Amino acid sequence: MAEHDGEKSQDPTPHRRQQVREAGHVAHSQDLSSAGLLLGSLVILIFTGGALLNFLGAMLGGYLSGGPWLASVQSGAQANADLVMSQWNALVPGLAKVLLPVLGLILLLAIALNVLQMGVWFLPHKLLPDFSRVNPLAGLSRLFSTANAARLAFGVFKIAVVAGVAIVSVYHQRHAIAALSGHDLPQIASLAWNICLWTCIKIGIALCVLAILDYGYQRWRHEQDLKMTPQEMREEMRNLQGDPQVIARRRGVQRQLAMNRLSQSVPKADVVIANPAEPVVALRYNSASMAAPVVAAKGTGLIAARIRQLALENGIPIVEKPALAEALYKEVDLNRTVPDKLYGTVAEVLAYAYQLKNKS
Repeated sequence: MAEHDGEKSQDPTPHRRQQVREAGHVAHSQDLSSAGLLLGSLVILIFTGGALLNFLGAMLGGYLSGGPWLASVQSGAQANADLVMSQWNALVPGLAKVLLPVLGLILLLAIALNVLQMGVWFLPHKLLPDFSRVNPLAGLSRLFSTANAARLAFGVFKIAVVAGVAIVSVYHQRHAIAALSGHDLPQIASLAWNICLWTCIKIGIALCVLAILDYGYQRWRHEQDLKMTPQEMREEMRNLQGDPQVIARRRGVQRQLAMNRLSQSVPKADVVIANPAEPVVALRYNSASMAAPVVAAKGTGLIAARIRQLALENGIPIVEKPALAEALYKEVDLNRTVPDKLYGTVAEVLAYAYQLKNKS
């Protein structure tokens, strides 16, 4: 029995999932975020990188022309310092204007990819220092764990895939690369850009495929870690609802008290209105002291069976009125009078019950 209690064979409860999530553990793949960020960044560069390339090209052409620098050298050290400051003041705003939108979109993409995987968290306890991370023995155990070995093997495999995709992509362009010597500089730059771009896209697609597989594995591993042993399940039920034995004992006492109340209230009833299945309602009426009939007892299941038994033992008529029994059970509490809209139907049942008593 102890051996079975140590096996994680029980599906995790919602409370267990909530606890693990509050501790900051969810299924996620860093590779999926990285691969998505690579492909997304390439798309962003394709649509927004033209302004950046034009700015860098114009800046490079201006610096390589040499005119401003030669003039500053001939004018002395003060003119050289002024030129450096003027070039710096021109470079920073221009570069920020074309670079910040690209970096901002990439930052938003990175945030979106992580939110899609893990959701939005607020875990202030993660900001507190964890001194267990400083323990060298614990660090060695994490370093040489099975999970780290699997992660290392997967990392080596990813490097091999990336290298293979890059080699194949460049190999297919070998004839175009060999003919670069006969082209102008703009043509060489355009071809180099296209080769690098498509190579990166192919690498990104390959990484996405691997990342999806890794995410599926992480989800499966997370579900396996969430599973609970029978002992953990019992402990959680005890913490949330109390000891099952105490709960069963309390329910038994409550059931016994209810049965005792039935033994006192049902024999005083005048009629029992029943549904062939459930529920059952016992009515009591005294014209001298009551303005309307009162629900003396009602119930389903074992309580309904007990009411029927007591009615038979005490000679109380049982009238099968399913609709009336349902209405009284749902609308009227114990020791409460029946509502006005049911007076007529209840009066007919009581009259019929009195006739049966007179015949007997």
